[in-house]
Amino acid sequence: MTVVSASGLASELAGCTTSPVLRERGQREVFCGLTGIIWLHRKVQDAFFLVVGSRTCAHLLQSAAGVMVFAEPRFGTAIIEERDLAGMADCNDELDRVVDRLLARRPDIKLLFLVGSCPSEVIKLDLSRAAARLSVKHAGMTKVLNYSGSGIETTFTEGEDACLAALVPDLAADTSDTPSLMIVGTLPDVVEDQFLRLFAQLGITTVHALPARNAGAMPPVGPNTRFLMAQPFLGETARALQDRGAQRIDALFPFGAEGTTSWLHAAASVFGIDEMHFRRTVAPGRERAKRAIDHARARLEGKRITFLPDSQLEVPLARFLATELGMIPVEVGTPYLHRRHLAQELALLPPGTVISEGQDVDRQLDRVRAARPDLTVCGLGLANPLEAEGLTTKWAIELVFSPIHGFDQAGDLAELFARPLRRRDVLKV
Repeated sequence: MTVVSASGLASELAGCTTSPVLRERGQREVFCGLTGIIWLHRKVQDAFFLVVGSRTCAHLLQSAAGVMVFAEPRFGTAIIEERDLAGMADCNDELDRVVDRLLARRPDIKLLFLVGSCPSEVIKLDLSRAAARLSVKHAGMTKVLNYSGSGIETTFTEGEDACLAALVPDLAADTSDTPSLMIVGTLPDVVEDQFLRLFAQLGITTVHALPARNAGAMPPVGPNTRFLMAQPFLGETARALQDRGAQRIDALFPFGAEGTTSWLHAAASVFGIDEMHFRRTVAPGRERAKRAIDHARARLEGKRITFLPDSQLEVPLARFLATELGMIPVEVGTPYLHRRHLAQELALLPPGTVISEGQDVDRQLDRVRAARPDLTVCGLGLANPLEAEGLTTKWAIELVFSPIHGFDQAGDLAELFARPLRRRDVLKV
């Protein structure tokens, strides 16, 4: 059987669609969901993310964001002190006091997220009730929502999923009879603008993004909403949107020339865009992307790569590298495998690729050492030890923080994988 995607990519024997999944449950090496605040606070320009946690949470965010002492970012930490843990102070009263002081000082905040952490969950602080109480108290000025960024059970990109899922119940109802398109997932503004221009050129006129750049511009949702996922780690957000009547458009994720073409084509098909008009519209961007990708092909073609689980981007990125750059995925590990959302991606992976879900660090490292791939994509904590053993690595987190979606970023995405191999060759004695 041959599976053909909307962009024309084909995979014999359905790739890895029906392949068994190696499920692992053991020690994990990932950042917690608080890390998502680093890109979320830059996107929603009148929102504030208040972490209810420990000094460790504060140090993590400050280190990850590179915050200078004179900067005034749109996030902070309400630190749970020893007196709170000992029951000498009422945590809810303390939280109310911190929020009141914050909003008095920053009246520009229109949307406040109370973000749960490991410490707040351990002491069973009910932030959902706190958010409801504070929303009533500050009604007309600031909306207060909550979500969990705790790392006890989640990985770091699931922080964004939890945040966007918290937004969905408060989105306005879309009562229009005209279908609208929603792009779901945080993208850099420049990438989002590129997609919006392409959709406008295709003739899809009503297009929204979730999250919007301002709290007051969050998109409406209803039975006529069709949504494209820009990120593969938004399972709870997709479910919440479908509960509101929205319909997901199935597509490859927009990585590389072919992935972006498939993503755009899926929307164009749903909105009845003429096929020839679609091809004329996307042809310039697709050709630019192909030319940009070709610069890295000589370095990457035929090279073997292993992904350790980190961000849930692993399966789409492995598909991009295999189909567009000729790399050979040895193992593609991901924290959570959503088969329905990734069905087209799995169909295009080479048959025989090991697909693993979850993590048991020691076992996965043993497989890496046995396979000795040309490139291993992993977390910061594993990269240096593997480099010391003579293996070439790529920091997985850089793939989350870099603009990698769409036609105009395809060359940069390919270069992120070529650079470690080029560095290895330069340093080779």
